Amino acid sequence: MSRLDLEQLAEIELQRDEEEAAALSMAGRPLVAPTAGQDPALSMDHPFYDVARHGILQVAGEDRFGRRVITFSCCLMPPSHELNHRRLLQYLKHTLDQYVESDYTIVYFHYGLNSQNKPSLSWLQSTYKEFDRRYKKNLKALYIVHPTNFIKVLWTIFKPLISHKFGKKVIYFNSLSELREHLKYDQLIVPPEVLRYDEKLRSLHKGRSSPPAKTPPPRPPLPTQQFGVSLQYLKDKNQGELIPPVLRFTVTYLREKGLHAEGLFRRSASVHTIREIQRLYNQGKPVNFDDYGDIHLPAVILKTFLRELPQPLLTFKAYEQILEITSVESSLRVTRCRQILQSLPEHNYTVLSYLMGFLHEVSRESIFNKMNSSNLACVFGLNLIWPSQGASSLSALVPLNLFTELLIEYYGKVFSTPEARGEPRTNNPGQVSWAAPWREATGETDTPRAPSRPPRPPMAARTLR
Repeated sequence: MSRLDLEQLAEIELQRDEEEAAALSMAGRPLVAPTAGQDPALSMDHPFYDVARHGILQVAGEDRFGRRVITFSCCLMPPSHELNHRRLLQYLKHTLDQYVESDYTIVYFHYGLNSQNKPSLSWLQSTYKEFDRRYKKNLKALYIVHPTNFIKVLWTIFKPLISHKFGKKVIYFNSLSELREHLKYDQLIVPPEVLRYDEKLRSLHKGRSSPPAKTPPPRPPLPTQQFGVSLQYLKDKNQGELIPPVLRFTVTYLREKGLHAEGLFRRSASVHTIREIQRLYNQGKPVNFDDYGDIHLPAVILKTFLRELPQPLLTFKAYEQILEITSVESSLRVTRCRQILQSLPEHNYTVLSYLMGFLHEVSRESIFNKMNSSNLACVFGLNLIWPSQGASSLSALVPLNLFTELLIEYYGKVFSTPEARGEPRTNNPGQVSWAAPWREATGETDTPRAPSRPPRPPMAARTLR
C-alpha cells in the first residue's frame, strides 16, 4: 500500500472514530475552548500563552519509578484554524527542555482528536524529526490511552522513521484502569471528556458500570515506619530527633560520596530496589548504600521520602502564597521567601533548612555534577509543595520552581537569623525564631557558610517579573 493510500486510510479511520464517539453519545468539543477551564495560575506574559491557555500539555507529578509525567490531551486541542501548530511544537519543546536531562514519561490521551483539530501528517513527520536523541534518550515510556485504528494506520505510516528501540517504549492502554497500574493516578490531570469517554467504554463492554472497589482500611504504621508518615510521628518515634532518619542518612551519604556525581537527583532507579530499601527502613533495619553500587539510589530514596509525606514539607497552606512569587519584584523576592517560611511550623522549617543547606552545597559543586540551583529546583519543586486537591498545573511549575531555586541559591540569606541580617529580632510572641531549633538539630552556628563565589541570579528571576 502506497503512502497516499495510507494517508487516505488514516482519514477514513479518523472519521470512523468520530462516528463511534457520536454513537456513544459523546458531545463534540466546542469550537471555542471555555475560558472557565483555563489555569488561573497562567500569566498572559507566558511566552507561549496563546498555546498554553488551552491546557493541552500538563506536567502531572511522577510515575511509580519517580519519573516526571507529562500529559498531552487531544480533546483540549481547538480547531486547526485557531491553533498555530508550529507554535504548539515550540511550546512542546520548551516544556520538554526542562525535563529531558532526567528520565521522563509521556501520557498521550488520544480521545478527542478529530478532523477539525488534527495536525497534518507532514507536521507530525517534521515534529518527530525535530525531537533529536536528546529528547528520545531519557523518554522511558510513551503511554497511548484509548488508541484507535487511526493510531495503527499512523504507526504504519511512520514505522520507517521509528527506531526499534523507540518503538519498544510505546505502550497502549485501552482504559484508564490499565493506566492506573503504572502511574500515581491521583496526580494525573485527566480531562473530564476523557473520563466520560472511558466510563462509556466500560459501560459498553461490561453492559453495566462496575461497582466501586472497596478500599481496605489503612493499617496503622509500624513503630519504625519511615515512609508515608508525618514529621511529628517520626519525631515522636525517634527520641525527639527533628531531622528524619532517612533524610539524615541519605544526605550524609551523598555529602560524603555523591557531591561530584553528574546528574545527581536526575536519575531514576529500579522500582524493585526502591521498595526493598523502603521496606528495610520501615522495619528499622540498617541500609548500606555501598551494597547497591549506585550513587543515584540514595538520591532517589531522599526524593521518595519527601513525595510520600502526608503533607508537603512546605505545607498546603503555603501553596497559594508561593504561586504569587513571580508577581513580586525581583529585588524583594528573597525577603518574600523569608516571610512565607516564617509561617511554617517550626519542625517543617528546621527540616527544610537542613535540606536546602545540603542542596546549596550540591549546587556549589555544579562544575562537576552539572546540578546548579536552577536544575535542582526543577527536580525538587514538586517534591516540596503540591496542592491539597489534584496536581499542580504546568503553569504553576514556574513559580514553584522559582521559589525553590531562590531557597537554594540564596540559602544563606533566606535562612539567616535577624541578627545576622542586621535586623532586630521580633518581639511578637506569635512569631517564633527558628534559629535555635535549627542549631540544635544540625549543630551549626547562626552564620551560614559563605558561598565560594558570588551567587548567580536565578534564571527564572532574570526572566520573570
